[in-house]
Amino acid sequence: MTQAQDTHLTHEAAIPVHALLADGTTVRIREPRPDDHDAVRGLYEDMSPDNLRLRFFGLGRGSARMAADRMCRGPATPRRGGLLAEVDGRLVGVAEYERSPGGDDADVGLAVADAWHHRGIGTLLLEHLVSAARADGITVFTADALCENHEILKVFGDLGLRVTRRREGPETHCTVQLSEDETYLTAVEERGRAADVASLVPLLRPRSVVVVGAGRTPGSVGRAVLHNLRSGGYRGRLYVVHPEAPAVLGVHARPSVAALPDTPDLAVVAVPAERVADVAEECGRAGVPALVVVSSGLDARQAASLLDTCRTHGMRLVGPNCLGLANTDDTLCLDATFAATHPLPGTAGVAVQSGGVGIALLGGLARLGIGVSTFVSLGDKYDVSGNDLLQWWESDGRTDLALLHLETFGSPRAFSRTSRRVTRRMPVLTVDAGRTEAGRRAAASHTAAAATRTMTRQALFIQAGITATRTIPELLETAALLHSRPLPGGERVAVLTNAGGAGVLAADACVEAGLTVPRLTGPLLDTLRSVLPDGARVTNPVDAGATVCEEELGAALDVLTASGAVDAVLVSLVPTAVSTATGDDLVRALIHPQGPRRPRTVVAVLLDQAEPVRLLCADDGQLPAYADPQAAARALGHAARRAAWLARPAGTVPHLDGVDTPRATALVAAHLARHPDGGPLDPRACADLLGCYGIPQLPWAWAESEDEAVAAAERLKGPDGRVVLKAYWPGLVHKTRQRAVRLDLRGAAQVRAAHRDFVTRFGDLMTAVVVQPLAPRGIELFTGVVQDAVFGPLVLFGLGGTATDVLADHAARLAPLTDHDVHDLITAPRCAPLLFGEDGEGPVDLDGLEQLLLRVSRMAADLPQLVEADLNPVLAGPGRITALDARVRLAPARARDPYLRRLR
Repeated sequence: MTQAQDTHLTHEAAIPVHALLADGTTVRIREPRPDDHDAVRGLYEDMSPDNLRLRFFGLGRGSARMAADRMCRGPATPRRGGLLAEVDGRLVGVAEYERSPGGDDADVGLAVADAWHHRGIGTLLLEHLVSAARADGITVFTADALCENHEILKVFGDLGLRVTRRREGPETHCTVQLSEDETYLTAVEERGRAADVASLVPLLRPRSVVVVGAGRTPGSVGRAVLHNLRSGGYRGRLYVVHPEAPAVLGVHARPSVAALPDTPDLAVVAVPAERVADVAEECGRAGVPALVVVSSGLDARQAASLLDTCRTHGMRLVGPNCLGLANTDDTLCLDATFAATHPLPGTAGVAVQSGGVGIALLGGLARLGIGVSTFVSLGDKYDVSGNDLLQWWESDGRTDLALLHLETFGSPRAFSRTSRRVTRRMPVLTVDAGRTEAGRRAAASHTAAAATRTMTRQALFIQAGITATRTIPELLETAALLHSRPLPGGERVAVLTNAGGAGVLAADACVEAGLTVPRLTGPLLDTLRSVLPDGARVTNPVDAGATVCEEELGAALDVLTASGAVDAVLVSLVPTAVSTATGDDLVRALIHPQGPRRPRTVVAVLLDQAEPVRLLCADDGQLPAYADPQAAARALGHAARRAAWLARPAGTVPHLDGVDTPRATALVAAHLARHPDGGPLDPRACADLLGCYGIPQLPWAWAESEDEAVAAAERLKGPDGRVVLKAYWPGLVHKTRQRAVRLDLRGAAQVRAAHRDFVTRFGDLMTAVVVQPLAPRGIELFTGVVQDAVFGPLVLFGLGGTATDVLADHAARLAPLTDHDVHDLITAPRCAPLLFGEDGEGPVDLDGLEQLLLRVSRMAADLPQLVEADLNPVLAGPGRITALDARVRLAPARARDPYLRRLR
């Protein structure tokens, strides 16, 4: 297999991957080898006569041998490919394709063992085969089936790809278009979600649990888990494995998992690290479908052995090094943690990597009175991830609020797709852990220098609609509001207070949180004055004065919430010495509305309150009360941004004309063939690559001598006769700092002088010069891409030119960009008003700018070998968007289909 051919995920199938069937069973998918011949032939020969006839259109047993010969004759090539599916080492399905000579179509075949029909094996194999075929440049699958073979026709029809059928006598000819679109991705996603949820049932709704490693003496982690299971009232069957003790905490013990009277759904493993893999193997052999490993300290060998055992036996795994998990459903009452207290039952799903963070979140939620539906401590996260839990909460019928603490992401793009869907149904909150870096990584471009870890994570959260907070207290503050109050309709806030200074603090906090505190005008002012004491200030903040009473405060609150002039009200109160304005009286005005009950977003700030935040019982639900105006404003800001995100339709990735992906792929492959370790493209190759994506560039010429530079200048000079010379050598990044750019050159004499200056200063280092006409005036912008090893391609945009690194006015989004992402990129930087003409020069070509960003995004998504791309400056003006300079760096990389179903 050549390097160019070995560039897509599905040739990665030579490394076995594991995935889930429709019923949650784990299946291993790999490429066939010559020594699989007997197994493949046996799969066919074990088929019933009817299934064999449907597969081969006849009953000849020789067909099985020929099929095995064809599939196992050697490694995959661009002309043919095949995949096997195994469960616990047993072959259960095969799929293959063979390309037509000289074409981009391939005939596809599929077979599933009789005992494994209707479990999704064929569909899963086809998904992986489609990805493999796309990597080989195949665009169409064809298949012939007997018209009576309804099962295989349904498999093709349900894939989510465009399928056409043509009946030819007793046969149906199917044509499957392999173009990946949103319909196909959604179909794959739906199948993956159903399989994922099915696989988690033994883990999160176990009918029986065994604790392996519960000691006889107090202090052991296993004993603490067993205690919580018993004291929490677990309603299933509970077992203990102990090599010597007859019973632990009153639960009859068995010496091994194999000795249990029946196979438990869930095993909680709390044994020393060196024993974990052996216990997991014992559980796997006994048929246990799920493990929670609370043990810590596994070395690399022990970790690999544990995961391999879980994959081999099809066990889902939480941990190791975790706190455990809990499900508070009153039909289950499962607390398989070693936390000090039981979680409060409720509707918030919680998933954390750190056990300490989990304990803090559970405690904080309990103080707020917010109960938990499911709690999972992911620990080192070998298998079950935050993505799994989001899908569980989406379908469990109980969870309406999701809280996450994730330090790492297994597949950020898959996580992003899941999150975008789930956040439409419920708020998803996270603590943005690991935001900082000890300095930026060494980088070869402005784009890579700007692409910090913080910016990348924030892009993921923004695009997925996730509410990201900086601290656990902020997470709890926001959860209190989202759990108790309706979302505000916008970001306009009225501040209502009985103390002028408290109102000023609250107004400042709102503005700092991205909210607006509009001046109140018109009849609303008169209405407020009529219900408040004399001397009240009603412009916003509304200072009701120290003498305000319960009835007056409540009336003002009703006026504000019914006015339509604001979207939320923040009420900031302090107790006074006035007998009619005690703290309790004023709080009562908030929790007992005087007027008609209506949905309203109201938060309280009680400056004398001891607790940071609490929920007060109110007639219209619960009212969040904060001790600090910054906390209340932050929560309101998060709520307003969530409301805005929900109000906007889901974005789409627009179709682009004039894109030549095959040519771009060939250019990249050719460069890497000449430079196996990768490196920067020279200006000629860079321009060719940008041209494949229709990215507008200023005319230019490559000149390797002084005379060539003069001739190019004469050819390219504009109406004013001026040109630019740029020195070039591999690795040059900051031309201006190196004084490798000469502007505003007129005539041959100035061009020659500039070229000689470059030769004098740079000598043999300089390879050539690039000649361009002097660009017209405009706003200098920059855009670029950096491939993040975890998150995929990140597109950056902002102010360009020599100010790029100094001002750092950038925004970023993960590719592929939707139309909404592009709009956000353009409007997010501080320089955005210039683009819309607020400097009096008129707006730049915004449509052209959107096209530029979409095309850069497409290039990044198509080419995983594109490590960095830097277009700086990009000149923006009315009616034109032009890249004046560009740098691209390539490196060998294997594409990884982020949406292909597989376990990590």
